[in-house]
Amino acid sequence: MLFDIENLCFAYQQRQILNNICLKLDSGHFYGIVGPNGCGKTTLIDLLLHHKKAGSGVIRYHGKALGDYSKKQLAQEIALVPQNFHTDFPFSAGEVVMMGRYPYISRFSAPSAQDIEVVSTIMAQTDTKKFEYRLITELSGGEKQRVVFARALAQQTPVLLLDEATSNLDIRHTLTLMDIAAARCESEGKTVIAVIQDINLAATYCDRLIFIKDGQIAAFGETDAVLTDETIKAVFDVESKVFFEPYSDSKKVAFRRLRY
Repeated sequence: MLFDIENLCFAYQQRQILNNICLKLDSGHFYGIVGPNGCGKTTLIDLLLHHKKAGSGVIRYHGKALGDYSKKQLAQEIALVPQNFHTDFPFSAGEVVMMGRYPYISRFSAPSAQDIEVVSTIMAQTDTKKFEYRLITELSGGEKQRVVFARALAQQTPVLLLDEATSNLDIRHTLTLMDIAAARCESEGKTVIAVIQDINLAATYCDRLIFIKDGQIAAFGETDAVLTDETIKAVFDVESKVFFEPYSDSKKVAFRRLRY
């Protein structure tokens, strides 16, 4: 068992965000977390990273509570691509990607030849090599997001967390980076857990879906089983038509306009 989440609760002051979340997540799958705005998706990601501490309940990673891991140990196991990346310091794009190697570099030591090779390979793969010497503060939002994605890949962790990681990207770069993430699952047995607003993008790439509504699990399972008209109605309160699309080899969701 990769993650074993039992009776997880989290609140901001008096506002309950997550309530009694129970999930068992195995390795080698692409999990999509979907649900309305404010339902607790990003909070769950923060808890999986141990960036936040649960009010009650427990998250176990490989059978051990997350709190029993050191920060360095977790950084070698779990990488994050956040929705927004902010820095006022003028790092070059290459320096930002190299940050993904920090969990493996001893303090006060220089990057090894292997670290440099990993960064070079990842930047070529993500089409960010051309930004290597440009300042991160001078890149567009989409260019910066691709660099941050490359940083997470350079971390070479068994688990990759994506928090609306493609929201600033055009279609081609969205597909490219999602393909790279999916290949980690399919060929390397790694795990991706992604918060995705675009339900059709989630249906294309995720083999498991976690629907959250009002801080609780509304549906969880294989995408083909849980992605239904009824689930969409229950979670988002909209009418839809869910069907299989041979061109994408996945389910798709069609919506009618809401006319007021």
